[in-house]
Amino acid sequence: MKIAMLGLGKMGGNMATRLIRNGINVVGFDMSSEMVAKLEQEENLIPANSVEDAVNQLEGQRIIWMMLPAGEVTEKQIDDLIPMLNPGDIIVDGGNSNYKHSVKIGAMLKEHNIGFMDCGTSGGVWGLDNGYCLMVGADNDVAKAVEPVLRALAPNQQDGWLHVGPIGSGHYTKMIHNGIEYGMMESFAEGLELLKGKTEFDIDLAKVTELWRHGSVVRSWLLDLTAESLKGDQNLDNIEPYVADSGEGRWTVVESVDLGIPAPVLTLALQVRFRSQEKQKGYGYKLLSIMRNAFGGHLLRKKG
Repeated sequence: MKIAMLGLGKMGGNMATRLIRNGINVVGFDMSSEMVAKLEQEENLIPANSVEDAVNQLEGQRIIWMMLPAGEVTEKQIDDLIPMLNPGDIIVDGGNSNYKHSVKIGAMLKEHNIGFMDCGTSGGVWGLDNGYCLMVGADNDVAKAVEPVLRALAPNQQDGWLHVGPIGSGHYTKMIHNGIEYGMMESFAEGLELLKGKTEFDIDLAKVTELWRHGSVVRSWLLDLTAESLKGDQNLDNIEPYVADSGEGRWTVVESVDLGIPAPVLTLALQVRFRSQEKQKGYGYKLLSIMRNAFGGHLLRKKG
């Protein structure tokens, strides 16, 4: 099987690598020719010097998987792809697009008889080794055609991927996933800041988070990453207390308002991130920042 991967950055490059290592041929294109050359040399990526070149190297029913920034970049690339594709070909958007945009794009592509899949992708920088969690929205025939790719990307053939529903449902599920992620991170950050704040007890946060990893109700991969990060430095003196929000947390809160379904924890977690962006001080913000860096490779702002 051969597919094209457009966008070989932090996520796309690792996903292309995982596919190749699992027996799927990948034609890759990125604006960075250095990244294409690196993956060609190290992982046997089939290089393309343009999007059109990538498409033309595929045969039969062509699958184009995009890992591009959400919004205008992704939507323009889809517009550009349409005249290059044949009826029955498939475009997969694996980025963090707004689900409403995905529904609209799916309907537009259907008019051209081009299949579309919106794939919410979780796994961050660890996905290459551990596999990705994939939340898929698509028509049944499209999901069936892309299934071998999903199985190769997931932690194993059976688990870690799910066709959750029609077009739009994949990105919707990922949006809610990220909203929950905000709440979990904020909860850990507040709790650990309270432990640190009880100075007379001199509690070792590295040891406590390691303790909680074994048998505790709150044990999780997020806790694993936090414990690992605190082993080397639990004071975090060189970390700026700044926590960006990537957009999906905002969309989740807006959705709760539109549906009239209260989501106070998720909403407050988002509001706390806003406050960190106003140059507030606080150990909890530093913890949130190192968590984002640990699972997603997001930039850490360091002092000096």
